[in-house]
Amino acid sequence: MPLWECNVLIRTLARRGSFARVMAVYYDLRARGLVADSFTYPFVLRAVGVLKLSVEGRKAHAAAIKTGFRWDAYTGSSLMEMYTMLGRVDIARKVFDEMPSRALVLWNMMVRCYIRCGRYSAAVALSEQMERSGVTPDRVTVVTAVTACSRARDLSLGRRIHVYMDNVFGFNLPVANALLDMYTKNDCLEEAVKLFEQMPARNIISWTILVSGYGLAGQLDKARVLFNQCKEKDLILWTAMINACVQHGCFEEALTLFRDMQMQRVEPDRFTVVTLLTCCANLGALDQGEWIHQYAEQRKMKIDAVLGTALIDMYSKCGHIEKSLEVFWRMQGRDATAWTAIICGLATNGQAGRALELFQDMQRSKVKPDGVTFIGVLSACCHGGLVDEGRKQFHAMREVYQLEPRVEHYSCLVNLLGRAGLLDEAERLIGDVPINKDAMPLFGALLTACKAHGNVEMSERLTKRICEQDSQITDVNLLMSNVYATASRWEDVIRVRGKMAHPTVKKTAGCSLIEVKGY
Repeated sequence: MPLWECNVLIRTLARRGSFARVMAVYYDLRARGLVADSFTYPFVLRAVGVLKLSVEGRKAHAAAIKTGFRWDAYTGSSLMEMYTMLGRVDIARKVFDEMPSRALVLWNMMVRCYIRCGRYSAAVALSEQMERSGVTPDRVTVVTAVTACSRARDLSLGRRIHVYMDNVFGFNLPVANALLDMYTKNDCLEEAVKLFEQMPARNIISWTILVSGYGLAGQLDKARVLFNQCKEKDLILWTAMINACVQHGCFEEALTLFRDMQMQRVEPDRFTVVTLLTCCANLGALDQGEWIHQYAEQRKMKIDAVLGTALIDMYSKCGHIEKSLEVFWRMQGRDATAWTAIICGLATNGQAGRALELFQDMQRSKVKPDGVTFIGVLSACCHGGLVDEGRKQFHAMREVYQLEPRVEHYSCLVNLLGRAGLLDEAERLIGDVPINKDAMPLFGALLTACKAHGNVEMSERLTKRICEQDSQITDVNLLMSNVYATASRWEDVIRVRGKMAHPTVKKTAGCSLIEVKGY
């Protein structure tokens, strides 16, 4: 097979995503003494990056140097992309710097490489260097640079690009959408709205970006008005509106939107399904959650780590822990998030023993737990009254996994010690913790334990310490009044309740919710 036929075959296989076969053809080509050219290398280098073949990447780079094709702009661009996919953006930059002639395609690729690996400030700096170098950008350059500005939160360059677009390119929809996205993600909603209103043409992406922008800003009413104004809604726009509701706790409205979406015959994808399962979990809407699960199975959606974790969380919060376990054992690719979800679910549902057994299974599976995992483990110890195990796991966070305990972990251990009546140990544990609003759950846990065991002296000591440090913390008054009530010290109850009657003191309202026939 001559080289040109090999190149055609390699291109066809690459377009089909058959990268392993691309490498097989390349090996065969080299074995027969054929020399790859500038048409071969871009496809082969992309295959190397996708398959994460670091050694083969270096070999292909060396071959390109020997044959002189590394100076070709498209081969150089492919080398930069390959090294970025292999996690070596530093080598990609070295390839860029060594190019004798930097064509526009190389500048665009290097900026994209920085964006891809999350080095947004470097991407912005390179865009500015390109501007100073006098390189004439094209529309791809502008979109890429604006994306970098958006991620790096660099509005200065973004605004200059906006002016450049108006003066040089005129209106261009992809560039306008990129600018719209930059303004919304950088809290410049007024500028985004102004740009949106000035756009002579819009597509569904434009509407989706602004709806999401209103959602990020918490302006759900305006997001809904804009959403209703769009006449041709696609799945992405529906999902953006539903997601905005979920992010701000409007779960019932999100499910109502989902029903409207179904009536419009728009089928949800896996991202929509995950968002909807979050709604069901927070509302305790088991029937609706089960229907969504069945829908996902009927559409043959892969129960991977993301979807599986959402299902586990939904069933656990709805009290159907056996179904959570069934999903967990069936799902593919169980990661730390999935293990954490099932451990926390078991702990929340009072199955401490099974939660700790699964934690041991997680450790045997070589999956490293994170801070949230230990919240579930410590909660399980608390529910099971396992003081020694709780102490052991708390210390293991630092000593074994190098995880620094947060307020939530201290609260779990204080709660555990408090329930066991070990109030002095609990007080010593939090002795050095600074008092602020974030730490109140920790002190609240100890005050609750003092109430349960009738330890008024420690309660008063804690209350005095809290008030000395931060007089704005008002929840302590409610806890203290309950402690006095338990001890039948009614005059003190009246005195503390009198403080709570002050207009600046507000008690968080409770709420309850039940599901009847799926509603």
